[in-house]
Amino acid sequence: MMKKIGKRGAAYGVIALLLCAAVYLNWSYVDAPEELLAAGQTDPVDPTDGAAAAQDGAQDYFATSRLTREQARDEAVSTLKELSESEQADQAAKEEAAAQISALADDQVAEANIESLIRAKGYADAVVMIGDGSVNVVVAPPDGGLQATDVTVIKDIVVSETGAAAGQIKIVEAA
Repeated sequence: MMKKIGKRGAAYGVIALLLCAAVYLNWSYVDAPEELLAAGQTDPVDPTDGAAAAQDGAQDYFATSRLTREQARDEAVSTLKELSESEQADQAAKEEAAAQISALADDQVAEANIESLIRAKGYADAVVMIGDGSVNVVVAPPDGGLQATDVTVIKDIVVSETGAAAGQIKIVEAA
């Protein structure tokens, strides 16, 4: 009995490690294809206009971040689906994989809701990444940069949508 529990725990640990590595590698190294980024732009940008170029760069950052986040999540879900459909995995491992897939889907919905609510409060854009025990928010700062009131508004949104403690939330200005 003890060997079975030890093997199961080791299998869960390896799965978690592989998922974390896949998410990290995708987040760090995957670049968005230019045609996908260009497809979202409808207005031509004058390259001599510094403000427009800076705004375009910020839009590219948010589009790239969302695309990278989705690619990492898709890869993690694919790995979990393979595990849940594996003949070699025991029932507990399959149930754990299904639970992790469900948790990833819940995180995806929460991230989209938080991003929408932040934009509804008047911020140009934001990208949210929910991880194990943390929520990271990168926001396009208003003129004059993020102030304490801005951070409070954003934290309130994140807390209401996720139930995360204020200490688990990191808010960063997009450069």
